Amino acid sequence: MNEIVKTRIESLIRKYYPENSLAFQYYYVHVKSVANLALKIADMNPHLNPDSFVIWQMAMVHDIGIRFTNAPEIGCNGKLRYLEHGYKGREVMEAEGFAHIAAVCERHIGVGITRDEVMKFELPLPHRDMVPVSVEEEIVCYADKFFSKSADDPTKPKPIEKIEKSLRKYGDYKVDVFRRMMNRFGHHYIYKPF
Repeated sequence: MNEIVKTRIESLIRKYYPENSLAFQYYYVHVKSVANLALKIADMNPHLNPDSFVIWQMAMVHDIGIRFTNAPEIGCNGKLRYLEHGYKGREVMEAEGFAHIAAVCERHIGVGITRDEVMKFELPLPHRDMVPVSVEEEIVCYADKFFSKSADDPTKPKPIEKIEKSLRKYGDYKVDVFRRMMNRFGHHYIYKPF
């Protein structure tokens, strides 16, 4: 069963990101990096009883919606703002029959976005909470913070200081959420070779 699902996920990625496209290059390197780290985080936290296969699935599709955004520097020529890739990705995954993992697409952004934040900052997002709920979603969200598609080496985890600086733009409490994730999942092993 796992091999069938893996094949379906890989086929789905190539449906939206043809292998010969610039978008595929950015997308696939990023999601593989996030997936590898997320699985490492799961391995380091067996006491949380995370489902590694669900984590892999979520990590591989968490950014599926970027194709629909206006980010030509990474080969994405859609009309949506980059922030909108989350809810669009959820719609795609639900339409493709992956409702059980679809929510991670919108819940991984930043350290999660609350309904109150959507309203307060008038974000172009659905009026609902989009924060990680399951331990698997939290792990993917956490792992995602360590990688940037546009970095010189998108496979190398970013320093914690750089992650916190990026999050601080949205409020010190976002850094606090990230630090709680670090305390929960650990971080020293992240910078060791996989």
